[in-house]
Amino acid sequence: MALTREQAWSLVRQYNQEPFHLRHAITVERVMGYFARELGYGEQESFWSNVGLLHDVDFERWPEEHCVKARELLEQAGADEATIRAVISHGWGDHVDVKPEHEMERVLFAVDELTGLIGAAALMRPSRSVADMELKSLKKKFKDKKFAAGCSRPVIEQGAQLLGWELDELLSRTLAAMQAEESAIESQVAALDM
Repeated sequence: MALTREQAWSLVRQYNQEPFHLRHAITVERVMGYFARELGYGEQESFWSNVGLLHDVDFERWPEEHCVKARELLEQAGADEATIRAVISHGWGDHVDVKPEHEMERVLFAVDELTGLIGAAALMRPSRSVADMELKSLKKKFKDKKFAAGCSRPVIEQGAQLLGWELDELLSRTLAAMQAEESAIESQVAALDM
């Protein structure tokens, strides 16, 4: 059974309280929905979005078991195997040996770390927004290994390779996604009772 958005969000909230993690879940949810539409999977938008929302369901409480504990939590919640596989595949190479195969899984693998990097770069801007961010500025932050050091550049690069995209294409398309979804992300974050 596929989880509804409400069920997915309830599960995320059950295991995550940190505002940073909740914002990241919402951001990846919105970016995944954007890519579903952009890449011709509009009929699967809610599925792509839910996978994005759930992708780090276990990270806050069980970082050492990330993507392993997620399977258990999602199975207990009654999630379908497609959702479980997609969620855990973004930990390929680090935590699990489930390789991202479907285009949606490859997008999640590629954009997870990158949305964090773009979000961190936005906070450094006077506007504190991605709206006026240019690719050139993002590339400069990407090349600075000390900036947002927790965002793995090798994983982002590997994600671009999995998608068959040049790194610049991944950076520009993900930046465009975050720009398009910024107001929706901000309104959802503002509505959180934290």
